Amino acid sequence: MFSVKSSNLIAGKNVKKGQSVTSNLQVGNRYFCWFKSLTKTFVKRRHKWSIGIYTGDSLTNFSSPANIRNPVLTAKDVTDVSAHFVADPFMVSENGIWYMFFEVLNGSDCRGDIGLAISNDGFNWQYQQIVLDEPFHLSYPYVFKFQNDYYMIPETAGAKSIRLYKAVEFPRKWTFVKTLLDDGDYVDSSVFNFNNMWWLFTTSRKSNVLHLYYAHEIMGNWIKHPQSPVIQENIKIARPGGRVVVFNGQIFRYAQDDEKFYGNQVRAFEITQLTTTTYVEKAAKKNPILKASGFGWNKTGMHTIDPHQISQNQWIACVDGYRIGFVFGSEFEFSTLVRDIY
Repeated sequence: MFSVKSSNLIAGKNVKKGQSVTSNLQVGNRYFCWFKSLTKTFVKRRHKWSIGIYTGDSLTNFSSPANIRNPVLTAKDVTDVSAHFVADPFMVSENGIWYMFFEVLNGSDCRGDIGLAISNDGFNWQYQQIVLDEPFHLSYPYVFKFQNDYYMIPETAGAKSIRLYKAVEFPRKWTFVKTLLDDGDYVDSSVFNFNNMWWLFTTSRKSNVLHLYYAHEIMGNWIKHPQSPVIQENIKIARPGGRVVVFNGQIFRYAQDDEKFYGNQVRAFEITQLTTTTYVEKAAKKNPILKASGFGWNKTGMHTIDPHQISQNQWIACVDGYRIGFVFGSEFEFSTLVRDIY
């Protein structure tokens, strides 16, 4: 440690006579740490998910159409709660009207609710309202029709179960009807009917295994497939990424590719053998089928697709994507931080 004259400058300030360089550096470092703390507190990174519409000529070939201005739904469209983002879209068509259900991350409690939007053509959407709210997080609202009734299986991992809901006044009112599986870490559960049997894919929060169950009735006894988990220790292809589609005797499933990071891209697989004792799948020739655009609303990644056929060789799909945004806010008193500098 040594002393300098008052004419010397440190960090643009005069050093008082007898004051050490070390003590001034310490004050400078405290200012630097204060600024870093201030930035971390006020400026936060946030994944800004929104929803778009894609079209294509097959179940593995989709893109953003030129006549659509994506995204078609964002958090700003939500009017009844303060929303951080919208994601995980699924849709159905009834009497010429499209109904889309999706996760709304509610800013008041940071839990997901299920929102509803309606469209007359599948391309232009109007947000309606929150249609399902529980004391635990909801997302991935896998909606489907069976015997003239609409059902939904949202992700309810916070309740440690897979829960089935039924529309009592479609599309706005839903009621819980049955727990399909319980006492587990079930994420992004996806159900479909094939060969007069019900099949259910689900994964865990680690996203590296894919479990398979089957049942004779949707509200019957679900049996674990003897080959389950059908995918093990593979974060690139295990986690469900949208509706399982049965078309012309073929079965296609979509998987999130989270190898690099969560919400990276989506891959497609054709299930070539599916019985109560066997399971075989192969990757689609064109993969990934959804990926980041590098700019705009889906600059960083995409992770959900729900395709529907609208005409011969023509499909429409709701998809989601995100970019990294920055938000400004604070949960502390500014005076406290200033006081702690000295």
